[in-house]
Amino acid sequence: MGSELLDALVALETEKGISREVLIEAIEAALVTAYKRNFNQAQNVRVDLNLDKGTMLVFSRKDVVDEVTDDRLEISLEDAQMINPVFEIGDIVEQEVTPSNFGRIAAQTAKQVVTQRVREAERGKIYEEYVEREDDIVNGVVERLDARNIYVGIGKIEAVLPVNEQIPGEAYNPHDRINVYITKVERTTRGPQVVVSRTHPGLLRRLFEKEVPEIFEGLVEIKSIAREAGDRSKISVYTETEEIDPVGSCVGTKGGRVQTIVNELNGEKIDIVEWSEDPIVFVANALSPSKVLDVQVNEEEKSTTVVVPDYQLSLAIGKRGQNARLAAKLTGWKIDIKSETDARELGIYPSETSAYVQEQFAQEDVTVDLYQDDEE
Repeated sequence: MGSELLDALVALETEKGISREVLIEAIEAALVTAYKRNFNQAQNVRVDLNLDKGTMLVFSRKDVVDEVTDDRLEISLEDAQMINPVFEIGDIVEQEVTPSNFGRIAAQTAKQVVTQRVREAERGKIYEEYVEREDDIVNGVVERLDARNIYVGIGKIEAVLPVNEQIPGEAYNPHDRINVYITKVERTTRGPQVVVSRTHPGLLRRLFEKEVPEIFEGLVEIKSIAREAGDRSKISVYTETEEIDPVGSCVGTKGGRVQTIVNELNGEKIDIVEWSEDPIVFVANALSPSKVLDVQVNEEEKSTTVVVPDYQLSLAIGKRGQNARLAAKLTGWKIDIKSETDARELGIYPSETSAYVQEQFAQEDVTVDLYQDDEE
C-alpha cells in the first residue's frame, strides 16, 4: 500500500494543492478510529504511517503510574522498567500492537479519507473562488427550474436565483443566458451555495460599469441607486471633471448606452440624474422628469417640501406615487410635493429659496426624459 499511496498523495499535492502532510495526518487519525472500531479496543493508540518505507504500524500508548486503575490506559512503573529501565512516573510507554489483518482495513480507510479530503478541497477552492466574487455580476445559463427557484450555471457551480430575487414578469427558460448579481456565498454540508439576484440594485450598478467606460475608469461615480425591479429605477451620478457630462455619459449617443441596459432588464425604465451635495438641487434633480419651482428643506426632520407647476403635479408624483417614492429613496430625504396653486394658498410659495431653485435650472435642462409616460 505504501508506494501506491505515496504516488497518489504526491499526485494530489500537485494537481489539487492538498498538502501531503495534511493528508497523512488525516489518514493516521482515521486509522486510529478504524482500529478501535474494528478490533473493539478502547486504549490510546497511535498510528505511524511511513510511506517511504511502505510500513504502517499501530502503537498502544500507556501512562506510567504508581498504581494502575485501568490497564488499557496505564502501566505500572515496575512493568514499564521491565521494558526499558529508563522509564519514570509520568512517561508514556509505546508498544506495537499492529493486527496481522489490519492492512485491508487500512487500505479502505486511506481511500475513504483521501476521497473525502479531495472533495472538501475542491469545495473549498470553489468557495474561495466565488466568495471573492460577491457583489459582482456574472453571466450564466439557466439550467433548470422548480416551483420557487431558478438554477443558473455560472461555471463550476449551479447558483440559486430565488423567487424573491427574480424580476416580476420576467420569463426564464432552460438554456437562456442571463446576467445575475452574486449576493451571497456560503458553506453548507452539501458544498458551497451561491445565491444570485436579478433585482438587486448592485446589478444595475455593475451593468452601468460594463456599459459606460467613464464609470468603469472612475471618471464618473454612481452615488446612489433606487430601484423597483422590472418597472423603474433612478440613479444619481457625479464627476469632478468639468469636461465630462456625467448624465450624458451614462445616456450615451441617442440614448444607446442606457438603452442597452434597459434591454438587458427587459424594458425596466431608468432615470439618470446628476448628484449634488446641495439637497435642494439633488431633490429637484431626483424628481426628473418633472420641473421643480421650489425646494424647501427641513434639516432637522430631513424632509423637503417641493413645489411644482400645476400641470406637472401628476408627473412629479408618478404612477402610484412611484416617481416621488424613488426620488425619496435616491436622495435619502422625505419629499412632500405641492402644486403651485396649493403652495400659494398655503402661503409657502414663493419662498426665500424659490429664486435660487429657478436660477439653478434656468441655465440648462438637467432632466433626461426618455419615456414621457409617467403621469398618474
